[in-house]
Amino acid sequence: MKLVVHDLAHEEYAAWFGESTADTEIIENDGGIRSCFGCFGCWVRTPGACVLKDGYQHMGEKLAACDELVLISRCVYGSYSPFVRNILERSISYLLPYFVKQNGETHHRNRYDHSFKLTVHFYGEAITDAERNTARELTAANAINLYAREVQVAFHNSPQASGEGWQ
Repeated sequence: MKLVVHDLAHEEYAAWFGESTADTEIIENDGGIRSCFGCFGCWVRTPGACVLKDGYQHMGEKLAACDELVLISRCVYGSYSPFVRNILERSISYLLPYFVKQNGETHHRNRYDHSFKLTVHFYGEAITDAERNTARELTAANAINLYAREVQVAFHNSPQASGEGWQ
């Protein structure tokens, strides 16, 4: 299954990318997502699921079920938009609270024996070279932390332009 997370309005996304298919799940901002407040409840109280019951509490499980995670985000100072960033933060239950050393770095252990392809499409009309470099580094770090088996990053002037080659 392909899991697509985007920060576009529903109509905008549907016009450029189409509707969900049987092998694609689309996560979009319905205005009801709450911010992770770092309680670690997804690790301790309700392992694998966020304690915030707002429709986004099972993001870790969704990551564990996908073959590819596609992020479509406005580039904000070399990072994701607030909604996409919030989805990633709410997905921390994909990992375990325990640490492991990898290549001299400390990372969380993987909760699931699973990996996926990570594809990120950043859009924005005036993305600077510095923002592009920061976004590439951030995405590479996210790929390591999420145990992605492959990572691709692309930059586009508009979300419409990202629709031309996003699949």
